[in-house]
Amino acid sequence: MANIKSAKKRIRTTRKRTELNRSRKSEIKTYIKKFNLALENGNTEEAKELLKIIDKKLKRAACKNVIHKNAASRKISKLTKKLNRIEEAV
Repeated sequence: MANIKSAKKRIRTTRKRTELNRSRKSEIKTYIKKFNLALENGNTEEAKELLKIIDKKLKRAACKNVIHKNAASRKISKLTKKLNRIEEAV
């Protein structure tokens, strides 16, 4: 355990940030699961709306350094391609 006051504060700050980051990542994963479920059920309109939300949340997370910006872009691209393939098939 740290003895110095500033080190104790850093520990508390890190703990709070870790919880917040974990929460943001979890929320994004939940939306991605909902998106995939909507595509499986053939509900492309709902999937489009979810993709907009996911896009916003991933970009926000990348901006806040929760995830890397290239990882966010890669996920958005992957989901968009998936949606486009489903729409072309229909």
